[in-house]
Amino acid sequence: MDILLATGIFAAVFILLLVVFTSRGSGGDQNREVLRRMARPEEEVDVDVLRRRRPDSGMSILRNLNVLRRLEEMMWQAGIYTRVADILLMMLGLFAAGFFIGQAFTHDSWISLGIGAGLSTLPIIYIEFRRRRRLKAFGAQLPFALDLIKSSLEAGHSLQRALQVVVGEFAEPLGSEFRTVLEQNRIGLPLGRALEDLLKRVPEEDLRLLVVAVKVQTEVGSSLAQIVGRLSEIVRVRQRLRLQIRALTAQSRMGGWVVGLLPIAVLAAFSVIQPAYTDQLLYDPTGQKILRIAIVLDLMAIVTIRRLLRVSY
Repeated sequence: MDILLATGIFAAVFILLLVVFTSRGSGGDQNREVLRRMARPEEEVDVDVLRRRRPDSGMSILRNLNVLRRLEEMMWQAGIYTRVADILLMMLGLFAAGFFIGQAFTHDSWISLGIGAGLSTLPIIYIEFRRRRRLKAFGAQLPFALDLIKSSLEAGHSLQRALQVVVGEFAEPLGSEFRTVLEQNRIGLPLGRALEDLLKRVPEEDLRLLVVAVKVQTEVGSSLAQIVGRLSEIVRVRQRLRLQIRALTAQSRMGGWVVGLLPIAVLAAFSVIQPAYTDQLLYDPTGQKILRIAIVLDLMAIVTIRRLLRVSY
């Protein structure tokens, strides 16, 4: 009965949060978020100065710590233009649902807290997944966009006209991001500043080279077409090097995952084949403590292996 009650509570909370999230993240609110992002001032406005009459709350403390700012930037980079409060509400609901499910199944507060914390991170994991996929798609489109910009500049067009051609030829995400740059330039923002804002929305090192090239051309006055052409070759070389590094470290990364997941697989297999072997770990208090320590050490080993295999270039 407790399991059915917990499952029902989890389903109700998840459906409610899904409805709230989808209803608030569409329509006029989404358009206002895009316009606010597009019209971002050169200097950041101190929101707390405008709200000095209200006492400090937990939300303002988090904003001062740049936690909400960082989450908002991640959502922009992922192409999700909803409010941060909706994400926080969803995380809170998932945490409560996970805690109730853990209490119904295990009757252990620490395990329930772990399950709740794990479920509450699902929105962050989804945002990070969307962010990485979007940045990867942007990086894959960038060399071809640079070639098109180079051809347009060699044909005698201005940089703004070349960016308009890119917007018309490329789909999401590169086309929409450069469209935002043109809209910012149309309302009076200098093109260099608009490109710097683009770099904040798309923190790609290859795009940083384009921003530097435009600023150098503005200050020195050299041929931008030659700079962009050379930049396109550099970006392709960097992407080829990135793929080579991933190919060379693929075996080690897979070995790290195998080593990290092997204890879990062995424990699950013995739980099915010989349950008596795992009873002391699952039901004995001392065994449960050993199991928790093993889980923490296993996670630390996976994180350590991934950090060691991360190559900076």
